[in-house]
Amino acid sequence: MKFGPDESEKLTLIRFKSMLKTNNVLFFDSDEFEIIINYYLDNGKMSMAKKAIRIGLEQHPTSSSLKLYLVEIHVIENKLDKAEMLIDEIYDIEKSNEEVYIQKANIHSRRNEHAQAIFQLEAALDLSFDKAEIYSQLGMEYLYLEDFHNALQNFISCVKEDPENGSALHNVVYCYDYLEQHQEAIDYLLDYVEKRPYSEIAWQNIGKQYYTLKNYQKALEAYDFAIISDDAFVGAYLEKGKVLEKLGHYEQAIECYILTLRIEDPSTFALLRAGKCYEKLGKFKLAKKFYRQCIDHDMLLDKGWLAIIRLYKRQKNYKAALSYIEKAIKIDNTNIKYWKLYASINQKLRDFNSAAIGYTKCVELADNNLSYWLNLADTLLKIAKWQDAKKVLENATEFFYDEKELNYRLAGIYYKTLDLEKGEFYLSSALRQAPDSVEILKETFPFVYFNQDVQNIISKYRSKI
Repeated sequence: MKFGPDESEKLTLIRFKSMLKTNNVLFFDSDEFEIIINYYLDNGKMSMAKKAIRIGLEQHPTSSSLKLYLVEIHVIENKLDKAEMLIDEIYDIEKSNEEVYIQKANIHSRRNEHAQAIFQLEAALDLSFDKAEIYSQLGMEYLYLEDFHNALQNFISCVKEDPENGSALHNVVYCYDYLEQHQEAIDYLLDYVEKRPYSEIAWQNIGKQYYTLKNYQKALEAYDFAIISDDAFVGAYLEKGKVLEKLGHYEQAIECYILTLRIEDPSTFALLRAGKCYEKLGKFKLAKKFYRQCIDHDMLLDKGWLAIIRLYKRQKNYKAALSYIEKAIKIDNTNIKYWKLYASINQKLRDFNSAAIGYTKCVELADNNLSYWLNLADTLLKIAKWQDAKKVLENATEFFYDEKELNYRLAGIYYKTLDLEKGEFYLSSALRQAPDSVEILKETFPFVYFNQDVQNIISKYRSKI
């Protein structure tokens, strides 16, 4: 009775597993060990693969193919010196074995020696009858060197050798994108679908290229072809929804997003975009429903929280907005977008103490943003915390030297606290730097601005303009 290749491989694996269970020593030829090792490597069972290699080399100590698997394991485990010693031994015997050069390339690549890796892979290419994988590896090495032109050519060669290699096709498009050669990408992909008209991945990528070029009608056509090729292709529906949004066809976009929710588990992207579309249609109840679903699906996604909070804020329902922002902060209290919203919502509710807490957190999380310092100082001024505001502004000058926004405020606060000498110093600095921005002082400290001494100083600088 003869067995097909699949049955034969299954029997080999059954015999090997049986041997391990019973501790009986069974003999396998080197080809069978390759089947066993490949099986364990493909299934991520590294320890079993290593065991199979060890037993295999005990039975076939001179087998170069089994030694090459050991080299591969050493490379995976980053034992590069061991891998190099062993590959050099094999090279002395197997100079015409393409796998030797591939493993040499892998060692060089792990050491970030990408030019040397390319040299080894080109040697392997000359020896190989199955060139697709080597072209793919060459493409990756050129990507590491940021040589996108050569990377592109190798990925194109890989797809030519193996048209069903979706990963290589994605990398072709990635290189075209990086090189900003979008029309060239379209031409390549159209040529590809000429031979493979039902490649949904190719059609999807054609759509993305047209989208980048803002040719939305062509993008829609491409996504429709992707859906014809696979009517359960969620990616194409999502991309089509994005295009329909751009065109203002919100109802149709919603249909695409909702369809993806029926095909597979809900995605936060689809839920969020459907909510955005309903909001643009003025259907706020439905928008909030989808935003809530988005939050329930992934509570760590800030876009969902921000969408519903900003909607409530736009509707001037500040209490509801505050309730949601407080929940969001409990989940992630290091998100600066949350604290900024928390502060602005509390300002709307005229709770300036809480607003100051929000802006304080913003400053702690991003002290290189002048607007947070200014918002914090201005909030403190609203509740007459002059000394606290002055301290904030003084601290800000350590990060932002000679900024007009700070100088005008410091001038105002020093005049307000009757430190006239410092007030005049900062006012003069501000006027010297930006006399046309004196409105900052007028808006922030009107009582200081209209002081006669201050007006005299302002007039003196204006006369010099």
